[in-house]
Amino acid sequence: MNSRLQLLDRAPDIQLPSIDGSIFELSSMQGRPLMISFFRFASCPFCNLRVHDLVKRFEELGDNFCIVAVFDSPLDNLQKHAVGHRAPFPILADPENYYYRAYGIEHSAGGVIKGMVTRMPTLIRGMAKGYVPTTIQGSMTTMPADFLIDEEGVIQFAHYGRDEGDHLPFTQIKAFAHSRKHNSFYEHAVAG
Repeated sequence: MNSRLQLLDRAPDIQLPSIDGSIFELSSMQGRPLMISFFRFASCPFCNLRVHDLVKRFEELGDNFCIVAVFDSPLDNLQKHAVGHRAPFPILADPENYYYRAYGIEHSAGGVIKGMVTRMPTLIRGMAKGYVPTTIQGSMTTMPADFLIDEEGVIQFAHYGRDEGDHLPFTQIKAFAHSRKHNSFYEHAVAG
């Protein structure tokens, strides 16, 4: 089992292909607060609905904040399912799960079942928007995770999903994006 990353751990560097054909390097984000989100396979309805919502609300996060989305899928499959989002942030393919292991991303068959049972309205909403899992390339049991990282590349909050649709609430992402002192964000998040 991979070990989870925690508050004040340095975020492991990432170098992966993006859906636009470029190679993304996390080090290029130095000096900017950001969120790294690890998703499941490219056609996952929960994941695509989450990306859709992040794209729709991205401007609320301010000019200096960045999101990095990583999928457990080959690049060609990810391009097929994610290019339509027209995301203002990088969407990356990690089919070998190299960075999934580095960030301690977990797998859970129980989390898949729990998500399907407890998040059925979200699943239906995603599928109604056209996010239907027609081709599954990647692990069905990958659980999502979100990491809020400060300008120095230090993790200020790590959220490991308990089921296939469990992500950090947008209000918490927005609070972090607008906090002036990201290194004290965790204390405010826990206290609030």
